[in-house]
Amino acid sequence: MSQIDKIECAVIGAGVIGLAVARRLAAEGRDVIVLESENAIGTGTSSRNSEIIHAGIYYPKDSLKAELCVAGKKMLYTYCGTHGVPHKACGKLIVATDEAQHGTLRDLKQKAENNGVDDITWIEGADARDMEPALNASAALLSPSSGLIDSHALMLSFQGDAEANGMMLAYHAPVIGGEVGDTGIILETGGPSPMEILCETVVNSGGLFAQKTAATIRGMPAEHIPACFYAKGNYFVLNGRAPFKHLIYPVPEEGGLGVHLTLDLAGQARFGPDVEWIDEIDYQVDPRRGDKFYDAVRSYWPGLADASLTPDYSGIRPKLGGPGSPVADFVISGPEDHGIKGLVNLFGIESPGLTAAMAIAAKVAEKLD
Repeated sequence: MSQIDKIECAVIGAGVIGLAVARRLAAEGRDVIVLESENAIGTGTSSRNSEIIHAGIYYPKDSLKAELCVAGKKMLYTYCGTHGVPHKACGKLIVATDEAQHGTLRDLKQKAENNGVDDITWIEGADARDMEPALNASAALLSPSSGLIDSHALMLSFQGDAEANGMMLAYHAPVIGGEVGDTGIILETGGPSPMEILCETVVNSGGLFAQKTAATIRGMPAEHIPACFYAKGNYFVLNGRAPFKHLIYPVPEEGGLGVHLTLDLAGQARFGPDVEWIDEIDYQVDPRRGDKFYDAVRSYWPGLADASLTPDYSGIRPKLGGPGSPVADFVISGPEDHGIKGLVNLFGIESPGLTAAMAIAAKVAEKLD
């Protein structure tokens, strides 16, 4: 086993959060290595989502999700504009299909305003249909600052910035163990070139495996490692083009935001995600799940044709509660929480993690300072 005597900071995981953190810390002048178990960046949750820039509508007031989504959205739009990352503020309609859902829409509007989202507006069904003639809506919320982003281009940009400031990225370097010591945290990596690294600081942004990674570090208190539940979301792509310019979302459902219509930057429409609770990582999309998509989508787009949806891809969200549990907040656990100097664990970083990435990075830097 080769050994690096010491490095200032190790970031575990080269998804969008790990790369955003590495970029931030490297820009502050820290020596940073990113340890990635796979052979490329962003192979997990970061590349298997809706690629939406969220406005900050859905989250409880004063939660980390609300704070970091609203702040991260502003940071992200500015960053994309100055760094040439493809994106588009196309706007989103959250649709009520009957009056029974109007109360939920009003609650969402109030929640968004409580979170500092100052551009969301209520529109009547006729106005929504004027904007999107194919839509079935009795009322809707318009969120003009919701948008689309090329998540892979964003990660490449973060990587480039970090490397320009000296960040090193080690592929095929899964963290398989570690120990909290008097002079720092020792991490042990596997793969073809195993290493032992003595780190002053460690940021665990392992995504789906953040809890498992934390549990391998001897000295990490088990009571500060929350349970992790996997919520798989399946997506189906539309054959042909959809008659919509905006993102179309139904009112939220348990475990997610409902089967919504998203567009990519080329205008291709896909639907999802649904919510499928699983025990093991499995990205296969069962074509039979598409049967339920038709009824869900036709509630707001009655014109969806039979046999027009094809299985596309799936993503998995690392949730901190299982079926029927309240939606949990992000957990950014630092030394003040678990008592280990220089260690920050990121747990339950699901949606809106992509939008919040730069704000999460700033919060991690705060905790390390």
